[in-house]
Amino acid sequence: MIPYKHEPFTDFSKEANQAAYQKALKKVESGLGGHYPLVIGGERISTEEKIISYNPADKQQVIGSVSKADRVLAEKAMQAALEAFQTWKKVSPDIRADVLFKAAAIVRRRRHEFSALLTKEAGKPWREADIDTAEAIDFMEYYARQMLELKKGAPLLSRPGEFNRYSYIPLGVGIVISPWNFPFAIMAGTTVASIVTGNTVLLKPASTTPVVAARFVGVLEEAGLPPGVVNFIPGSGAEVGDYLVDHPQTRFITFTGSRDVGLRIFERASKVHVGQKWMKRLIAEMGGKDTIVVDKEADLDLAAESIVQSAFGFAGQKCSACSRAVIVEDVYDRVLEKAIALTKNVTVGNPADNHFVGPVIDEAAYQKIMNYVKIGEEEGRIVTGGTGDSTTGYFIQPTIVADVAPDARLMQEEIFGPVVAFSKAKDFEEAIEIANNTDYGLTGAVITTNRFNMEKAREDFHVGNLYFNRGCTGAIVGYQPFGGFNMSGTDSKAGGPDYLQLHMQAKTTSEML
Repeated sequence: MIPYKHEPFTDFSKEANQAAYQKALKKVESGLGGHYPLVIGGERISTEEKIISYNPADKQQVIGSVSKADRVLAEKAMQAALEAFQTWKKVSPDIRADVLFKAAAIVRRRRHEFSALLTKEAGKPWREADIDTAEAIDFMEYYARQMLELKKGAPLLSRPGEFNRYSYIPLGVGIVISPWNFPFAIMAGTTVASIVTGNTVLLKPASTTPVVAARFVGVLEEAGLPPGVVNFIPGSGAEVGDYLVDHPQTRFITFTGSRDVGLRIFERASKVHVGQKWMKRLIAEMGGKDTIVVDKEADLDLAAESIVQSAFGFAGQKCSACSRAVIVEDVYDRVLEKAIALTKNVTVGNPADNHFVGPVIDEAAYQKIMNYVKIGEEEGRIVTGGTGDSTTGYFIQPTIVADVAPDARLMQEEIFGPVVAFSKAKDFEEAIEIANNTDYGLTGAVITTNRFNMEKAREDFHVGNLYFNRGCTGAIVGYQPFGGFNMSGTDSKAGGPDYLQLHMQAKTTSEML
């Protein structure tokens, strides 16, 4: 592939970078409360019904509002996307890639501004917001370069007297349903993967974080994307989402979100409707119940740090977050003690003030997580945290629940908050068995200095992304392609060498000479 190097993260230990971020926060603050219309076929459409985005750290503060699409407007967007597809699919891959390169350059120039918006709209601390923005840039750069290689197709054998060619062509209109927890990186990544491969898109972002998506659509237009290639249609999942998933002209769906919604989409997309000529393709990432395994032969300080960082970064609101720590009994007490000490030093507060842990996303998430904390009191022993405060924002103290049985709810159900369960294993083999005893298979990590146990885990730990001697979060585009097994989704490796092909179909042509 054409040389690629991921976007470096900002070093916030430098005063100049701190000052730049503070300046960006003030700029974003001064522009809050604006309205963003739908974008359909390049046309701005304002509707009477709005989706209001609030700051989860200051729940009275309005980030902005976006117009809300209904089924009539969803159909209008579908027709615009179908029309645009007829020309966009014939545009040279080089030109499509150029749009991504230009968009990446625009975002890079406005990097802190986008990150500051993530701090306000999604409650992301500085570092987490900066990583989100960097990943969005990475997706654009990586997929653009990858498309420049894929445009050549793949080599085939030819016999004397014939010439065979293997090429990739786009699918059609795709529905992109993006999540709130990586509202820039995943939204941008799934969108640009769809369009650089020649498809057109109906973008339905998460209702809690629609403003950053609206801003990104503006970036794509500034980069030269033609009208109708990306149509911005935030709206209700039950109304707009279901309608578009069922639509006979929908060719593929890219979804990132909960298991329940993902399975619902999977079921609906499997049905063939009148006028439909294909089986719809689904690219889904549906969450995880991720485990860090600690061997008795391990750096215990590294183990504790990896657990705390992976469990509580962005308040545990990552599908890759460590929500289970399975520790061999020989070192269980020592790792638990070290993790408790580290957790007690973690700061919780408004992410604009650069605390390590900010708020959870909204009232529903707050109530759900606090309910799991109560379950933790019954299933184990809360050794730190266990409290929350939703007076001004949705803040929950990082919580460790010790001595939890492997089959307990806390060890089986995705919590999506700053809660981690500790479970004891008699040996490394049992630790791997416990790690595998969930319906999910997204990420995992093993802390060990034993090479044979490392190789056992490499073969037997059934997850899509496995890390050794580090935390289980933080996959980088092009370096650790991301996607998981089982109920974690379709193992569609975002930021990987075969991700773009999921948005295309292969065509063989054979000419007799």
